[in-house]
Amino acid sequence: MTLTRFVSKSAFRNKRRSILTVLSIAFSLLLLTLMMTIWHAFYIDKGSSESAQRLVTRHRVSLTQSMPAFYREKIRAIPGVVSVAPVNWFGGIYKDQKPENFFAQFGTDPDEILKIFTDFVLPADQLQAWQRDRAGVIVDSQLARKFGWKLGDRIVLKGTIYPVDLELTIRGVYTASQPTNSVYFNEKYVEEAVAFAKGTAGTFDILADSPADVSKVATAVDDMFRNSPEPTKTESEKAFQLSFINSIGNVKAFILSICFAVVFATLLVSATTMAMSIRERTREVAVLKTLGFTRQSILRLYMGESVLVALSGGILGCLLAVGLVSALSHAPGMGLFLSGMSVTLPTFALAIVVAAMVGLLSAILPAYHAAKLDIVEGLRYIG
Repeated sequence: MTLTRFVSKSAFRNKRRSILTVLSIAFSLLLLTLMMTIWHAFYIDKGSSESAQRLVTRHRVSLTQSMPAFYREKIRAIPGVVSVAPVNWFGGIYKDQKPENFFAQFGTDPDEILKIFTDFVLPADQLQAWQRDRAGVIVDSQLARKFGWKLGDRIVLKGTIYPVDLELTIRGVYTASQPTNSVYFNEKYVEEAVAFAKGTAGTFDILADSPADVSKVATAVDDMFRNSPEPTKTESEKAFQLSFINSIGNVKAFILSICFAVVFATLLVSATTMAMSIRERTREVAVLKTLGFTRQSILRLYMGESVLVALSGGILGCLLAVGLVSALSHAPGMGLFLSGMSVTLPTFALAIVVAAMVGLLSAILPAYHAAKLDIVEGLRYIG
């Protein structure tokens, strides 16, 4: 019997305990991988190269506060600004209030919005049809597949923020580098129906000349309106998304606390299992020493068993996490936060390394005590 075969047989000698340990570690690594994937998507992933040139200007006090529409032309005059488009959240209800029927709805300027979102692919004829139809709308390709929409279909959005129902005709289906879960219609539709919507904008989307100009443009915009009745806050598209996410709480601290708790709990489970397993095999250790096994070889044997069990649970947990992340990214109501999210190879590798380290650390003390056991004491042990 080879050394590897001996380790694998010994690791799963007590099948029930080993399987329960593997499942415990798998669940922990599932949660850890999920948290690390969310962390990567929120705080590490910089987005597409096109998004690195985009900024969002909002009211400094709150997203619920509007800004004057004339800010748009003032922003356009700032050096480094290529395009500016107003964006207003409509927040209507499609069919009913079930989560699976929720998606983002924005009123904007059809003539300029796609000059900013350069990664949106929309056929020229569809763009022209949208620009000519005041009641037209363009929809994300994934939303179109989800609801079975096609060109010429009519959709009705029941107003909640604005006292008007929008009857929109689909004039275009765009494809984005990442699913947006959004539709865009002409802001004039709402302005003509609701008096208080005229001359205001919820946010301004801005395209800078280059990523290097983003910080300069942001500073220039905020300095321009610093002393106005409606001061602004301008930030990169990624920073704006993070500020929106962080409005629900300290997400970063929440993710970190869960990760540390998961690792600690996994370490306790693995350490308890290894301590029980090695203590039950005290006489076996004495026999191995009698056969000529050294302290170092016994230490490696038991640490190898622990790492094997931990890795089995870690790989299983990571594979389950891949499926869970995919399901969450397509779950109703999660599109705005987790759309396009997936477990990256570095995240997968890091989770496996964590599992291996947990197995290694949990076996050090029990294996060390077993390795230094006296042969006579071991043979006398009755457990």
